[in-house]
Amino acid sequence: MATAGVTTHPLPLPPTADPAYFKTFGAEVRGLDPGNLTPEQFALVEDLLYKHSALLFRNTSLSPEQQYKLTKAFDPSSESYGHGNNKTGETKKSILHPDLKTIPRQPQVQLIGNGLVPEHEGLVNAQLKHPHHRTFHKTVIPEEDDLKYTRFYRWHIDAALYDLSPPKVTTLYALAVPQGDAQVCRYDDGTGDELPVPLGTTAFVSGHTMFEILPAELKSVAVRTQVKYAPHPYVWMAPAHALSTGLGLETEGLELPLKELPEWSADRVKVLPMLWKNPVTGQLHFEVHPCGVQELIIPPLPEGAKKEGALYPDGAHITDLKEVRELVYKMQRPAIAPKLVYPHDWSEKDLVIFHNRGVLHSVVGAFAKDQVRMFHQCNLAASADPAGPTEEDVKKYA
Repeated sequence: MATAGVTTHPLPLPPTADPAYFKTFGAEVRGLDPGNLTPEQFALVEDLLYKHSALLFRNTSLSPEQQYKLTKAFDPSSESYGHGNNKTGETKKSILHPDLKTIPRQPQVQLIGNGLVPEHEGLVNAQLKHPHHRTFHKTVIPEEDDLKYTRFYRWHIDAALYDLSPPKVTTLYALAVPQGDAQVCRYDDGTGDELPVPLGTTAFVSGHTMFEILPAELKSVAVRTQVKYAPHPYVWMAPAHALSTGLGLETEGLELPLKELPEWSADRVKVLPMLWKNPVTGQLHFEVHPCGVQELIIPPLPEGAKKEGALYPDGAHITDLKEVRELVYKMQRPAIAPKLVYPHDWSEKDLVIFHNRGVLHSVVGAFAKDQVRMFHQCNLAASADPAGPTEEDVKKYA
């Protein structure tokens, strides 16, 4: 596609990716300065984002102010950082607390990465800490293999999942990218799956593909289901351990009891559809943060639907945490198979804008202490919750 000098190109897929699943996912955009878009150019970028889920811009110059303005343009009435404040939940107990440093003059933009940054945008001696699976997973890769092998840290959507609505987009801007050997991301779940990844990649999977590859009986469950998240989920989950794939948590009873959480109220607990509807394409994206899920509410099949072979034909309210997690995992795990993962190979000045309501992503990799990685990240709590399937969608898939 070319419009007034603007061209789009396929993302550079690794040999592990199956191109058949990436015909519409991802696009590199050339011929635009994302920090200085005209209204017409922004409308084009917005349309491309919803059609492709992730956009890559190379060799960009983007100040924190420009990044905030660009991110906000997708949802003009949004204002605050996607987790509400720079420490994600007003408590140091949050599992996200160590990973973020706020840019003082533009608090919606976070500095993330690894290593000591002596001075940057008003921050002095910022010690960045790249999330490592050893701090979160139940099983770990032996220390002697740490810089050779790695894991998916946590497959997720950028969202507070309590009180605030999930951001529409996230912008990630690479300032410093360490050079080093590629690593192998191991799934360690008995399948033998592994994925060669560039050092410090961000891995993406399509929520639309996650839904499309489900068998009919699980599509029926997905199109009907509402997902209830725990209050203050990042505090709630902090003592728990992740599965080896980073796709959710082990059920060991380690979650913080609700009475020990920061003050919360039932009316602020998030109950969101399992499938989120794309505002441009109308496609359904399977969008569940597997670590924060607490309950599943499944309405009965619609009138006239075939009950034979259907799961939960009369509906269900699943509150057993182990059962909840096992069902979500069964539905999500096929979509993180190596052939369906896009692990971006970052270069300095890369900007990636991704549809946070259409993809899941994960931090991947392990760094040596002296390897400095610096990124600016911005996402804004949305002005409304995502739309779910329509009545017609339910009839079609249930």
